[in-house]
Amino acid sequence: MGAAFGIIAMGCSDNKERDFAAEAAKAYYDSLMTGGYGYYVDGFSNSDSIPSSYREQLLVNAKQYAHKIKEARQGVGEVRIVGSRRDSLTKITDVFLMLCFGDSVNEEIVVPMVERDGIWYMK
Repeated sequence: MGAAFGIIAMGCSDNKERDFAAEAAKAYYDSLMTGGYGYYVDGFSNSDSIPSSYREQLLVNAKQYAHKIKEARQGVGEVRIVGSRRDSLTKITDVFLMLCFGDSVNEEIVVPMVERDGIWYMK
């Protein structure tokens, strides 16, 4: 399937709970914006079950999206975690990220995340 962002929560020394879903979403978008298209595509929850030809098209789409942002907005200088909200019924966590573009425009996006076997994936 490729590399996926996985963090397993083991005993932490401080009382602050880590937001693993948000960290994973940020890692996927950081990767997308720096040319790690394969890591980004592998971050989708169904990436292990798609045909290779479709995966190749997703890679092309990711590359085109990143290129379009670079041309239109001078790229993304930073991806910031704004927060997250977990739906206890669907088990989906909506992660709010701020894309800070090179032309000083910021855009908040929502990335639905789902956890499977200790790994967070984009829905």
